[in-house]
Amino acid sequence: MSSTRTLISPAALARPRGKAIYWTVFTAVVVLFALAFLFPVYWMVTGAMKSPDEVAQTPPTLLPHHWHLGGYTDAWDLMQLPRHLCNTVVQAAGAWAFQLVFCTAAAYALSKLRPAFGKVILGGILATLMVPAQALVVPKYLTAADLPLIHTSLLNDPLGIWLPAVANAFNLYLLKRFFDQLPRDVLAAAEIDGAGKLRILWSVVLPMSRPVLGVVSIFALVAVWQDFLWPLMVFSDTDEQPISVALVQLSQNIQLTVLIAAMVIASIPMVALFLVFQRHIIAGISADSTKG
Repeated sequence: MSSTRTLISPAALARPRGKAIYWTVFTAVVVLFALAFLFPVYWMVTGAMKSPDEVAQTPPTLLPHHWHLGGYTDAWDLMQLPRHLCNTVVQAAGAWAFQLVFCTAAAYALSKLRPAFGKVILGGILATLMVPAQALVVPKYLTAADLPLIHTSLLNDPLGIWLPAVANAFNLYLLKRFFDQLPRDVLAAAEIDGAGKLRILWSVVLPMSRPVLGVVSIFALVAVWQDFLWPLMVFSDTDEQPISVALVQLSQNIQLTVLIAAMVIASIPMVALFLVFQRHIIAGISADSTKG
């Protein structure tokens, strides 16, 4: 019977002194990590409530001398946040829908339909992960400016965000790996019952893949929500720009507290999305690591 060697022996942990040291160290590490992640958020939220002079003073204050909520209302009105948040939601939702449909279909085909040269195709897709994203910006822009064959422009159009988002090799591979680990007996039983390939995908594979679909959805939404360079190149029209670009474009003549408040408001949707679906996200990440 093999025993696992640890830094502290089980006998030492069983003693009162060992337990006290263990829980003291554990609590200290958890508190330090919590502070490292939460303190910047606290600093940003309270910074928007300070006066312009106080937020720039040295040394900085931990708590505002006077709480000013006007920074959030000014950011909402002066920086036209409703319009840009709406633009971002449209762009992120469209990119999510396109990516989920096409990446799921491609992953299912490579995993279960086993096409000719499937491994070569998968290798070529994964090879794109080795190419720096910055190296693809110019070819993507030239393609979006003059789409081959139909010769139309996708600039200042949400399709300029949606279509490039489909080509996501990482999410495709994540889905394929999950599909590879689905029980073959369940799929074979569906085939015996007369279900076709599309019926199996819709009625069997997708319901069993909810955890990984949740993870891919979060990755897709966050990638579009926080992207800056590509939306900046696609949208020259200020009224069509997403929140990430608008915050920079409209920040020249805006007070620092108002800009910080706008950043807080822009962060709320993604934080709320994670808090609502965190159980599904963690389940999806752990499912792929424990199967096999």
